[in-house]
Amino acid sequence: MDMDISQKMTVSELTELIRRTLEGNFPRVVVEGELSNYRPSSTGHLYFTLKDSGAAIAAVMFRNRIRSLSFEPRDGMLLRVRGALSVYAQRGTYSIVVEEMERSGEGDILAMLEERKRKLAAEGLFAEERKRPLPRFPETVGIVSSPTGAAVRDILNILRRRAAGVRVVILPAPVQGAEAAEIIARRIIQSNQWKLADVLIAGRGGGSLEDLLPFSEEVVVRAIAASEIPVVSAVGHEIDWALSDYAADLRAPTPSAAAELVSANWADTLENVRALGNDLYASVKNRIRLTRLLAKPFSAGDLEFSFRSILQPALMRFDQGRDALLEGMGARTTEIRRKLDLARTSLEAASPLSALERGFSVVMPLRNGKTGPAIRRAADLKAGERLIIRPLEGYITALTEKTEARPGIVPDEILPPETASVRS
Repeated sequence: MDMDISQKMTVSELTELIRRTLEGNFPRVVVEGELSNYRPSSTGHLYFTLKDSGAAIAAVMFRNRIRSLSFEPRDGMLLRVRGALSVYAQRGTYSIVVEEMERSGEGDILAMLEERKRKLAAEGLFAEERKRPLPRFPETVGIVSSPTGAAVRDILNILRRRAAGVRVVILPAPVQGAEAAEIIARRIIQSNQWKLADVLIAGRGGGSLEDLLPFSEEVVVRAIAASEIPVVSAVGHEIDWALSDYAADLRAPTPSAAAELVSANWADTLENVRALGNDLYASVKNRIRLTRLLAKPFSAGDLEFSFRSILQPALMRFDQGRDALLEGMGARTTEIRRKLDLARTSLEAASPLSALERGFSVVMPLRNGKTGPAIRRAADLKAGERLIIRPLEGYITALTEKTEARPGIVPDEILPPETASVRS
């Protein structure tokens, strides 16, 4: 079979024809499939494959579109992407250039939320002991929500009706979309940094599960858990929920309910205060009347007699105690004086002066110009030593002629003759 060369095309021409055909007929496609072969590049682009049971197609999402993502893609996720077909001529392949990407199916979203809930709960962000009571009468209420949403209008109407004196600070933030979570968290952090409110309401009106996702993002949950200002989570309607409900100090089923929770009914409170004031006035008045009735029978004389009857026993006990104290002190003084007299007598008897008064003297050697200790034994002296004799009055110097160590009286040969004859 001969080939018709009149219809021949180059590879580039054929590829260009295919490109115009595909890109011209499929300018915008929505494709659902399972994510596989997910590989972010160093340049910031995302390359992956979408597949189902029968086919697969390559896809790319450039980094300027990644900001719209509200989740982290992972292999195995069921995704829905919007984009256009594009032919890569150099390789002869085609792929989807993705502009938007979202998780397909609520079941996957719920599974993702449950997994995130378990993770954050394990960190203790939902613990009850971390939650604080709301201030009963806040002066300033902060609202983190869309300033144009119905939720803000409902909150303002209720606060105006129930607590007209409360100041309201609106912290504007988008409540859905890729950038919503970051801005909501930033508003909560800013309100704490600048002490903008006594209590915060963070929430929005109802919507689909995907619409409420920003209030389940980690950055929002962590900002609420770290807030020093008590936070009320008010996301959606009563049946809706978000992870911010678990981290907040209090969950409100709706934004309107949150406004009622943070605002006391001032009219009811004022009525209660008035009722309590009337009760207090009546109680004090009755006490005064009863006191007057009890005091009426008593005259000044009766009061004096009653006072003296109470005081007299105390005075008697005082006098008895005083007499007993004086008596005890006198006896003790006498005893101490007697002991002092005995001690003085004993001390005087032991004094060396007493012995001197009876005729005794103290004999001390004089050696090297100094007196030595008193002589107790004759053996302590030698012949020729000088002595100092200390009688009661004055002193005597002497010279030792002889010493005798034997005990007894003085020998006759030492005494003068007249003394020896008298002794014999």
